[in-house]
Amino acid sequence: MTSAIVVADTSVLINFLRIDRMDLIARHPRRFLVTDHVEAEIVEAYPEQQARYAAALAARQMDTCSVTDPDELALFLRLGPGNRLGAGECSAIAVAMKRRHALAIDDNSAVKRAIREVGMELEIIHTTDVMVALIRAGSLALTEADAIKDDWERNHRFRIKAISFSELL
Repeated sequence: MTSAIVVADTSVLINFLRIDRMDLIARHPRRFLVTDHVEAEIVEAYPEQQARYAAALAARQMDTCSVTDPDELALFLRLGPGNRLGAGECSAIAVAMKRRHALAIDDNSAVKRAIREVGMELEIIHTTDVMVALIRAGSLALTEADAIKDDWERNHRFRIKAISFSELL
């Protein structure tokens, strides 16, 4: 069963914050959830994105949550922030696993480590999957998606292996 909620790691959010397109996150067919640890990473590590993130929150383009559930906290600690995974990754993985939501993350090694550690499968959504879902839902034109892909490559060091999103549809 597919969850209607996607827990977002910093990596995916930053891709959309850099191009000032959090409206795409809001238009995604599934609702995005951001943990307090991911929010802290954005505020601390990406100061140039703070205003965009605050505007997205004010516009209710995603939801936020705190990691306070004992089971989520135990998994968060087990994943070990500081042991190659950041606190944002640990919190997003813990919330996604314990609440049985999908996880939006671009760091494949973090996902493999988490699954190996916990022994639980997890639906993973990458930035490219977010874009493909938007195109399929009719919320984003293919030409606009390809222009965003090109902007990411030229200006933001984020690369997609496909020449066009048409290859991924």
